[in-house]
Amino acid sequence: MRRLAIGGMLAALPFAASAATLDGATLSAWWSVPFVGILLSIAVFPLVAPAFWHHHFGKVSAAWAIVFLVPFAIRFGAGTAFGAFVHAMLEEYIPFIILLTALYVVAGGICVRGNLHGSPALNTGLLALGTVLASIMGTTGAAMLLIRPLLRANDNRKHVVHVVVFFIFLVANAGGSLSPLGDPPLFLGFLNGVSFFWTTVHLALPMLFICGVLLVLFYALDSYYFRTKDESRSRFLDPTPDSPPLGIDGKINFVLLGAVIVLVLMSGIWKPGVEFDVFGTHVALQNAVRDVLLALVTLASLALTPKSARAGNAFNWAPMEEVAKLFAAIFITIVPVITILRAGQAGAFAGVVHLVTDTSGKPVDIAYFWATGLLSSFLDNAPTYLVFFNLAGGDAQALMTTGASTLAAISAGAVFMGANTYIGNAPNFMVKAIAESRGIRMPSFFGYLAWSSVVLLPIFVITGWLFF
Repeated sequence: MRRLAIGGMLAALPFAASAATLDGATLSAWWSVPFVGILLSIAVFPLVAPAFWHHHFGKVSAAWAIVFLVPFAIRFGAGTAFGAFVHAMLEEYIPFIILLTALYVVAGGICVRGNLHGSPALNTGLLALGTVLASIMGTTGAAMLLIRPLLRANDNRKHVVHVVVFFIFLVANAGGSLSPLGDPPLFLGFLNGVSFFWTTVHLALPMLFICGVLLVLFYALDSYYFRTKDESRSRFLDPTPDSPPLGIDGKINFVLLGAVIVLVLMSGIWKPGVEFDVFGTHVALQNAVRDVLLALVTLASLALTPKSARAGNAFNWAPMEEVAKLFAAIFITIVPVITILRAGQAGAFAGVVHLVTDTSGKPVDIAYFWATGLLSSFLDNAPTYLVFFNLAGGDAQALMTTGASTLAAISAGAVFMGANTYIGNAPNFMVKAIAESRGIRMPSFFGYLAWSSVVLLPIFVITGWLFF
């Protein structure tokens, strides 16, 4: 493995010191306070001070990041704090946000012209289509491609919130469970040695069960609303009548979407063995190439997409801005939480380790499913997947064979339960923001949690009983 040091001439500077490998056993649970703070801010501020949050969510996010970094620097040294910051940015946040931006821009440049009519059959069909596409083009790509046509199809209906909520359940989460392209946790598993089609084989039945039940429930609920007196009247008051014929603008973005998929695959297959040491963080050449080319794909989409396509989608940067600012704080403040969890039984969260193993030290699959899932609901599912992947041994070959049921439980928990909250998976936030930009009053953080508790948790209880 060849490594190239970046900033070697700056080694004398205090901030250039590599981040020390922290022992999670030495960190107390108090270091999780900033992370809990950003989560509570996301949950509470939109509820009690929506105007303040709308104008200052970026400042609040930055404040919580500072609340973690400054005491951390005082306790462990500025070099260690800076190294932790660089690691969070280069290893996790920047690749994460570059891929999301590429999918957001490319999918946002594909505009379905004309006006579909949001009947229960059509809505269910669009949700089913998005569920299938999510494993091919990622949950973000599928969500960004279909959310705007779905909202436009239902803009003459009074009850639309349930449509968006089930869209998040299916397209932004559960649908991405069949390939590493579908959801970031599975992509991380792929990069750590899990075969590309392993998840297709081992998560197919749980995915079909969950998605099948959700589609049936959605059709029944949507049919109920569709048949109400108010809905019958509102069907004749369509703000977007059928003036343009059905069609697609921005077709060049299908080619660019293919390029995104190829680049993601390339970074998992091409291993030149070259790494760049950036202040203690090792950046692999294939990942750097992927991110640079993804940025170029994003710029190409902005340059080549007809303006009419983005105008038809009412494309704007507000959803991406919200995700970028909030997840920057999440990725920074989650550092001590993940470090403590990796310490296993020696860490402050030893109770989690005890929950997923029996008295003989063997993994308890159902416990892995629920522990990974519930933490993925609040810690972001990608890093949580990695924690439990390593907690289960971290050997992909062993986990794909003798530990297959445990790896399936971890994968299912991370992907499926990312739908439990707005912060469990990045597309959840983006879909919410787009819906709100169209005038839909989406549930608050706790309101959405009520939806997922009533609809998803019973399904997950049955899923765990059936498969894990």
